Amino acid sequence: MAPPIALPETFARAVAGLRSAAPRAEILLEEVGAPQRLAPYAFALSATVLRDGDEVATGRLILLHDPAGHEAWQGTLRLVTYVTAEMEVDLAADPLLPGVGWTWLTDALDVQGARHRAIGGTVTQTLSTRFGDLAGPPAAGDIEIRASWTPLDNNLAPHLYAWCTLLASTAGLPPPGVTALPTPHHTPPS
Repeated sequence: MAPPIALPETFARAVAGLRSAAPRAEILLEEVGAPQRLAPYAFALSATVLRDGDEVATGRLILLHDPAGHEAWQGTLRLVTYVTAEMEVDLAADPLLPGVGWTWLTDALDVQGARHRAIGGTVTQTLSTRFGDLAGPPAAGDIEIRASWTPLDNNLAPHLYAWCTLLASTAGLPPPGVTALPTPHHTPPS
């Protein structure tokens, strides 16, 4: 049996930072297989966001490490994320939604002190209407945020907390410590 391959210290510290952070209770994290062709070393987490017991958003965060560095990354580490969430149709149709979605990411990184550079990505909003045998709700909306950035240090706990903040924002969760008011039920007059 071959001895385990020693991981580069930079990558090992970065993975430890991601593993050390504990998200809010509505966000369930799980280590998953990482793509192996993007960089010599990779680590990935998936997330499921629950609101009132229902899955309302999902995401994946991938850590890439190339000890030789990567010109486009402007460093040796790169974080890549994909987040998708269901939205109310009127929100998903709002032309300002992509800008707001991008701000959720950049603000979360700033608020958590997750220092970074070379950030880029896309925000996609979709509306779907079902027909025929798939007929169901009149319409459905989604937002999808894909982004990547280069962390400026090896402590990635702030980046994980920022990613969890992004997940919470896309899922429409209230800020920590705030309880959402119940939706009023309209009762028709008798």
